[in-house]
Amino acid sequence: MARGDEPAGSDRDDDLERRRRQLEATLATRRPESPAESAKTEAATGYGQALKLSSEFIAGIVVGAGLGWVIDRWAGTSPWGLIVFLLLGFCAGVLNVLRSVGAVAEPMQGNRGDQPKN
Repeated sequence: MARGDEPAGSDRDDDLERRRRQLEATLATRRPESPAESAKTEAATGYGQALKLSSEFIAGIVVGAGLGWVIDRWAGTSPWGLIVFLLLGFCAGVLNVLRSVGAVAEPMQGNRGDQPKN
């Protein structure tokens, strides 16, 4: 079945073997060399997750306080708008952190009418 433009069976096997060795060498250079390097990667992932969670929490509080302050200035209800929206921002921040961690389910997407009825 060999055509004239294809290498013979042994040449093809030699080529495949050479490519396999080259791939193994490339993969060996990309693997972590020691458990310490693997621990560094996991620590960096942990720091990133901590930064994400803390920024979501702080953003909820800051947005709530900002909205409360604006409403106080606009409606003249100082300090009640700030207090109420600061507490709402705190609750929203906690809820965002719990959603990111996976402790609370994400809100459903789409309309409720799209779901099949049982």
